[in-house]
Amino acid sequence: MDFMDTRRKSTSPRRILLVAAAITVFIIIFKKSPGFGGSSKFSEHEPGVTHVLVTGGAGYIGSHATLRLLRDSYRVTIVDNLSRGNLGAVKVLQDLFPEPGRLQFIYADLGDAAAVDKIFKQNAFDAVMHFAAVAYVGESTAEPLRYYHNITSNTLTLVKAMAAHGVKTLIYSSTCATYGEPDKMPITEDTPQFPINPYGKAKKMAEDIILDFSKTSNMAVMILRYFNVIGSDPDGRLGEAPRPELREQGRISGACFDAARGIIPGLKVRGTDYKTADGTCVRDYIDVTDLIDAHVKALANATPGKVGIYNVGTGKGSSVKEFVEACKKATGVDIKVDYLDRRPGDYAEVFSDPSKIRRELGWSARYNLQESLSIAWKWQKAHRNGYN
Repeated sequence: MDFMDTRRKSTSPRRILLVAAAITVFIIIFKKSPGFGGSSKFSEHEPGVTHVLVTGGAGYIGSHATLRLLRDSYRVTIVDNLSRGNLGAVKVLQDLFPEPGRLQFIYADLGDAAAVDKIFKQNAFDAVMHFAAVAYVGESTAEPLRYYHNITSNTLTLVKAMAAHGVKTLIYSSTCATYGEPDKMPITEDTPQFPINPYGKAKKMAEDIILDFSKTSNMAVMILRYFNVIGSDPDGRLGEAPRPELREQGRISGACFDAARGIIPGLKVRGTDYKTADGTCVRDYIDVTDLIDAHVKALANATPGKVGIYNVGTGKGSSVKEFVEACKKATGVDIKVDYLDRRPGDYAEVFSDPSKIRRELGWSARYNLQESLSIAWKWQKAHRNGYN
């Protein structure tokens, strides 16, 4: 396991201390790894080995992607600034795959163009899986500039680096939020994109950057627009562990589990007057293991000069009230629920038509809502303090 730090010094004393502390912890942890100190394998293309750069690989979805790629014998470099990622997830991956030349972690921010260029100069990437992003709808309405910078601008920086260094395969982690609130359900890949919140708008802009550039190059592009992610690794190695300060913004699954464990007094359901069967929002909940399987199939089927765009979902919508009942069943806890006003930027109903990805990539979801929540609950019970 290799560790690199390419972060520039911050002008904020508090941030300097935080960064210094994080780097110190990383050095203590990763000096124990056989690969620490630099392996030339990351800087050279090796026949029969695909080296994948996973941006945001310390995060919930990115760490699960890294686990699957390593399991499938890919070489992986994670780039993450740890603003939303988790040190503990990286440590789990390091312990599972300690052999030199398998996994490398680089502590860097995609907003730092010089650092990104240096990463590409020093590493021989064959493909990029781009997960890194802030991803909360409510937060995006309160901090829109942060979202346009973190998602749109950073994607531009990444694609420019790929172009400059001849990396020609990109798997982009997009979202159903780019569709907004369509008139018809289910959502197909041809459904017009009219995002209604800064998160969805920033993601669509990033898609546009990728698509426009692809017309001038022979890059292989796969864009996966996925729906609401839940679940965890079935073998209990990884799970969802948001920072405490993000619990108000986080996924409903995390809030349900926090309520079941008594970390918070109950669950807050925002919006009960939508035009749905029970008045609460309807969403398509996709298991994280299924989602990553779609990414790996997309990578395997990426073709130079071609673009693939796919919805990744179950094809079935569940209301928030139905989700809460499933969570109560999975946890065995009668969770207290408070019903509040709508959250800004939300939409009433979205669920996918996954027939295209099933037809072209041979992918379909395996886990249903109840199974996903039951698996995730096992991880939550075994990791009451997350990865700490």
